[in-house]
Amino acid sequence: MAKTPAWQRKAGQNPNGGLNAKGRAAAKAQGMNLKPPQPEGGKRCVSFWPPSAGQLKMWQKAAKDPKSRLRKARKAWNC
Repeated sequence: MAKTPAWQRKAGQNPNGGLNAKGRAAAKAQGMNLKPPQPEGGKRCVSFWPPSAGQLKMWQKAAKDPKSRLRKARKAWNC
């Protein structure tokens, strides 16, 4: 029986939002190029903010829940 990739399971997800190293490695095996958060700022951090703000508008339920993965990821990126 085939398992789903780690980035889709709890094993590859960071409890503070986003993916952990195992999840990023599993995503890279599928051809994705993901890097860890850049909380101190920089180009990747600035380019993450607008799309994540759009996601908050799209998913109102996640925007209101402080424990949602989207809110945790924005907090990890200092949005």
